[in-house]
Amino acid sequence: MTGNTIRILVVEDHQIVRQGLVALLSVVDGVEVVGQAADGAEAVKQFETCHPDVTLIDLRLPKMGGVEVIQRVRANHANARFIVLTTYDGDEDIYRALQAGARAYLLKGMTVEVLVSTIRSVHAGKSIIPPSIAQKLAERMATEQLTQREQEVLEQIVRGKSNKEIGQTLDISEATVKTHINNLLGKLGVEDRTQAATAAIQRGLVQLDSQGDLRI
Repeated sequence: MTGNTIRILVVEDHQIVRQGLVALLSVVDGVEVVGQAADGAEAVKQFETCHPDVTLIDLRLPKMGGVEVIQRVRANHANARFIVLTTYDGDEDIYRALQAGARAYLLKGMTVEVLVSTIRSVHAGKSIIPPSIAQKLAERMATEQLTQREQEVLEQIVRGKSNKEIGQTLDISEATVKTHINNLLGKLGVEDRTQAATAAIQRGLVQLDSQGDLRI
């Protein structure tokens, strides 16, 4: 490998997908996979060991999510270049990843050519946001953000809790719970709790782990 080789770290918890990416990139000229990680904590360690030029990272990872990995690494390495490679296209997922410092956001349905060209562009210091992703980001920027309490109530709704149970969990009255629910329904543009829970998951406002449990 020459000094111009782009050194890649692949972070993906699904072994078959991870091995597929490694195999794919191993035959690309000018690219070398220097490390792999199956969870977020290992990704941080691998970054410090391998010092890759570009890191491909999924958002949903065991132990530590992709956004937190990006934040932790960039706190010590401000020029670290990340490409999010995921199946999740919720506007909140996109917003959080780019806010953390990701240089590109790709969905796993992209072509090999798009992946390789994005790696080269990000290595060159560019940011790559596909039009569909940019549109969702613009929509996210135009919506009113939930308050911390509204976010907490929304998480409890996704858990299937009643107003009374939410009040007990958050130590607030049922009347206050109802007020927060009315506010968050308006901000999410939905009509009821079921739609709110669906929107929360689809947009990435509330994240589920691989077992379908709420991730806090």
